[in-house]
Amino acid sequence: IPFGGFICAFLFFYSTRRWINLTFKQALIFCTMGYSTHALVDACTTYGTMLLWPFSDERIAWNTISIIDPLFTIPVLTLVVFAIIKKNQKYARFALVWIFGYMALGLIQRENAIDMGRMLAEGRGHDIVRIDAKPSFANILVWKIVYETKEKFYVDAVRAGMSPKIFEGNSLFKLDVKRDFAWLDPKSQQARDIKRFSWFSNGYVAVDPVQLNRIVDVRFSTVPNEIKALWAIRLNKDYTSNSHVVYETSRGNIEASFKKLYKMLFL
Repeated sequence: IPFGGFICAFLFFYSTRRWINLTFKQALIFCTMGYSTHALVDACTTYGTMLLWPFSDERIAWNTISIIDPLFTIPVLTLVVFAIIKKNQKYARFALVWIFGYMALGLIQRENAIDMGRMLAEGRGHDIVRIDAKPSFANILVWKIVYETKEKFYVDAVRAGMSPKIFEGNSLFKLDVKRDFAWLDPKSQQARDIKRFSWFSNGYVAVDPVQLNRIVDVRFSTVPNEIKALWAIRLNKDYTSNSHVVYETSRGNIEASFKKLYKMLFL
């Protein structure tokens, strides 16, 4: 942390000293504080971070804010710029209020979404093993619900808040490597790659129902009640013991996906 803070302070100080009246010591303090606390912001996102590394490699994700959320970022940046230009600390204080207020609202919304997901599962007669709620792209109003039963993952979306609504989705059988890829040598590189992908996906992995040689991360999709995964790995049946899987990303039809998300948000 001190080393990273020093690098940031060095770059910031010597690139802005003509316009910002800070000593290098002040820049070092501020940059080190920012560098040491940015992991907390990462932990608030849907992807998370290894917050306790090197003591633990567990990925912590509190799921209170989308990875990209202009409603969070733009007001904060605007207030910080005003604080610098106007040389007035009140704008920085307003930025802090917005940060903590938005995060608190995201936490409330997450709990509301989980409650709605539990009610949906109970209505279906399902026994939940675990359940997660993640904000959809760039908002904390519509949430993706993924819950696990003994055999399957179920994916739905909910609009939490003043006008709650449920958008039912689909389900997939959980990955069983011995069943789904009986031909795969468990000691091969591809088998090790599956374990690594499953770790990054927190175990939310399943076989793509359309392309049976792909394993998808069911947690992330542009349309929250769909299982059109943003990323996946592709296995090759004609492999050598050292062959890696192919990592793939897919955005699909972005325009059509955003239209669906817009309807969930406002209609």
